[in-house]
Amino acid sequence: MLCINGFLIPYANDNFRTFINQNKPKMKTFFYTLFLSLFPFMIAAQSVFSVNGLSIAAPQHDGVEKFVEFIEKELGPAGINTLVLRVDYNYAYKSRPQLQNENPLTEKDVKKIVMASKKHGIEIVPQINLFGHQSWHSNLGKLLEVYPEFDETPHVKLPEKYEWPNEDGLYCKSYCPRHPEVHDVVFDLMDEIMEVFEAKAFHAGLDEVFYIADPKCPRCKGADPAALFAEEVTTLSNHLEEKGSRLWIWGDRLIDASTADLGMWEASMNNTARAIDMIPKTVVICDWHYERAIPTPAYFALKGFDVIACPYRKAKVAEAQVKMMSDFKRNSTPETSEKFLGVMHTVWSSAEKFLEEYYNPPANDERGSQVDCFKAMTNAVKKIDEQNSEN
Repeated sequence: MLCINGFLIPYANDNFRTFINQNKPKMKTFFYTLFLSLFPFMIAAQSVFSVNGLSIAAPQHDGVEKFVEFIEKELGPAGINTLVLRVDYNYAYKSRPQLQNENPLTEKDVKKIVMASKKHGIEIVPQINLFGHQSWHSNLGKLLEVYPEFDETPHVKLPEKYEWPNEDGLYCKSYCPRHPEVHDVVFDLMDEIMEVFEAKAFHAGLDEVFYIADPKCPRCKGADPAALFAEEVTTLSNHLEEKGSRLWIWGDRLIDASTADLGMWEASMNNTARAIDMIPKTVVICDWHYERAIPTPAYFALKGFDVIACPYRKAKVAEAQVKMMSDFKRNSTPETSEKFLGVMHTVWSSAEKFLEEYYNPPANDERGSQVDCFKAMTNAVKKIDEQNSEN
């Protein structure tokens, strides 16, 4: 046997030994590359879940080095294998440069994040919020700022001082999914960001879409909200599938609030829930519930979807969701068991703020802590993996 970089290589005769010895530098590179390519599968094979994830905003340009260090020193050792990065317009798009924010991430910045993630077997899923979330409070999002003609509700004006609730029912604006030019723009962004992040999946958001099928929209008025929502999901999914990629979305618009006894945020009160029977089964559902470990992942799995349970800032909820998903996998048929992909912690602050809280924990907050929740989730997954390895 011959050892190269820790790999034991059998050889049949002296000629093969001579070949190996003469080409050791090249062989070292070959086996190192082979190890990196197989590392994600080695990690996945050791865990009960195929997804042990973190969803977080992409760092700002000036915060890339610290974020890369965070991947290296914290995410990799914690067993994170999936990183949903909410990029939105924080990238220097070449296809649509007018849609980039000030001081965006460069291609060089992105490649640093990609390389660090690959080293630790972490798959990146870039995210751009589509359909809904096209404004926030009194600020218009970049897409509608540049293309105001895409606005589903142009008659609803953003207030100088935002308050909720309000007469217009304004939470976030939506784009009109039936505008004839909106997907030309959206597809350009999706294609470019998928390529630069070397990604196999794309997260489109699609949560909390409150403005849909507006009666004043010349294209959407009178449409069934469920059918319209399903139409947009299918359009996005089909575009990705043509390129061998997969769509991820949040699951709240597919849960009927009236039967699930949930509020208008984590479930639908605007007639979109029936879309669950109209969209492709290839869509991955990120099922977020932050106050309790609601067992809706079973609903999505039985409907034929791969599903991920998502906590936010309550450690006990994260631990309960990990146990719930593990129990679902253990007690389901083999086919259904595979639908329960795992868990993914969600961060709703900037990456910079999360890192600051991670290394400098603030005083106790009765609402909970994003950092404590994240650590509770990863520790709970490790505990289950250890228990499984002992059995």
